[in-house]
Amino acid sequence: MSLFITFEGGEGGGKSVQAKALYRKLSKMDVPVLLTHEPGGTPFGRRIGRWLKWAQDTDISPLTELMLFNASRAQLVAEVIKPALKSGRVVISDRYADSTTVYQGYGRGLDLAMVKAVNKAATQGLTPDLTVLLDAPVEVCFARKGTEKRDRFEQEAVAFHNKVREGYLKLASEEPQRWLVVDASQSKAKIAEIIWQRVSRLLASQGG
Repeated sequence: MSLFITFEGGEGGGKSVQAKALYRKLSKMDVPVLLTHEPGGTPFGRRIGRWLKWAQDTDISPLTELMLFNASRAQLVAEVIKPALKSGRVVISDRYADSTTVYQGYGRGLDLAMVKAVNKAATQGLTPDLTVLLDAPVEVCFARKGTEKRDRFEQEAVAFHNKVREGYLKLASEEPQRWLVVDASQSKAKIAEIIWQRVSRLLASQGG
């Protein structure tokens, strides 16, 4: 049994919380599971991630962002995700290629066909079995983040983050069989319950 589940959404939507909650639940059930994240997940990816999110002295262009995120992703897929899936594990990733389609495509305005082509090359065509989108208005999500230090993307204007949200909803509408859109303004427990209902069905269909 192998299953690839990704979590997506804007800043402050609760992706990391829910990805970790699902990981803990599966672990307690003795399901072989791996939790990873983007950008990062490998030593090489973590170095790129720090630069992309926290660089202060470099004006990183949208095209450079696209290439760097996908360099990190290519390493993660080859080194971590594909081997784990091949060994029969459930892989959970906090962000994946859809983040780049939305942030660099819809948010930054890069050509969507180009973004998707570069993503496909980096992922070797590997698509998630399920993508969970934690969706809520931008203002709600940022209110949750409070006064914590913000990275390059979190510092962008509200208009940018609204484009990101619209991009996610567009992708979800185009592939409803892959996406699970969850109202992120609900309680953590309720969100986890909705996600588990979908994941448990997927596990059952694979004999898990």
